[in-house]
Amino acid sequence: MKTLRIGGVPEHFNLPWHLCMEEGDFSYEHLTVTWRDFPDGTGAMNKALRNNEIDVAIILTEGIIKDIHDGNPSKIIQTYVESPLIWGVHVSDGSKYTSLAELEHTKAAISRPGSGSQLMAYVNAKNQGWDLSKLEFEVVGTIEDAVKALKFDTAQYFMWEHFTTKPFVDRGIFKRVADCPTPWPCFMMAATNEIIRNNPRELKKMLDVINAKTTSFKEIPDIAELLATRYDQKIRDIKAWMDVTAWSQYEFTKEEMEKTQNSLLDLNLISKKLSYTDIFHSI
Repeated sequence: MKTLRIGGVPEHFNLPWHLCMEEGDFSYEHLTVTWRDFPDGTGAMNKALRNNEIDVAIILTEGIIKDIHDGNPSKIIQTYVESPLIWGVHVSDGSKYTSLAELEHTKAAISRPGSGSQLMAYVNAKNQGWDLSKLEFEVVGTIEDAVKALKFDTAQYFMWEHFTTKPFVDRGIFKRVADCPTPWPCFMMAATNEIIRNNPRELKKMLDVINAKTTSFKEIPDIAELLATRYDQKIRDIKAWMDVTAWSQYEFTKEEMEKTQNSLLDLNLISKKLSYTDIFHSI
C-alpha cells in the first residue's frame, strides 16, 4: 500500500495530524501516513513537493498558489484552516525600532524566497503604502536563525505567526510592533499531481480522517492544556488562538481563489491569474 508522506510546520495548527497518527485513526482506515516537520516553512515545503520528497503539504495559501504559478507540479485539494493567519511583525528586544512606520526602509528576515514570511512582508508593505520595489530581504531559515539576524542587525524585522512567536516575546527575545492578518484563508492542503493521479482513493481516505478530527478538535477534553504543553505556550494564549482559529472540511472556493490571486497580482507577485482547475483539484 502507498505510504502518504505529509509535511507541515511544527506548530499548533497541525496537532490534529499528530493525534490522528498517534491514535491510529489512519491505520484504522488501512492508511500508512508519515509526517515530516518543516521548521523553515512554506518555501521548504514547496521545494519538497517539487522534488517528490513529500506527497502532501499543509501549506500557506499564498505560498502554494504563487509556487503553482511558478511551475510547482501540485494542486490544492482542500482548505485546512479557513480563518486568517495573524502575522506578528517582530524586532529584536534591544532594537531601536518601536513602531511599524519606522521599519519602512529596513530589511526583513525571511525563511526562504517565496515563503510566507516574504510574501506577507509585501502584504504588510502594501497595507502601509510603502514602495514594494524597495523591499529588502535577508534569507535566514528558521525562527532561531531569525533571532540571530535581528540580534546582530543583519535584518531589522521578522514576520511570523503571532502565537508561535509569543514565547519569544514573553522571554524578551523579540518585541512585537504590529500584527498583520492574511486577507485569505491561511492554510491549504496541497498534493503533487502525481499522487493525485495515482492515489486518489488514499487521498480521499486521508481527507476523511483528518476532517473528522478537525471537526471535533476543539471539543477534545483538556485540548488547551495539551496544546500548551506540546508547543511551549501559555494556556491563556492557546485559548486566545483557538478563539480566532477555524479549521475547514471544505474545498477552496472559486471566490476565495479569485480574491487571493487578485491580491497576489496587485502585489506583483504573480504576472497573471490561472484558472480554478489549474490550482485546485477536487478529490
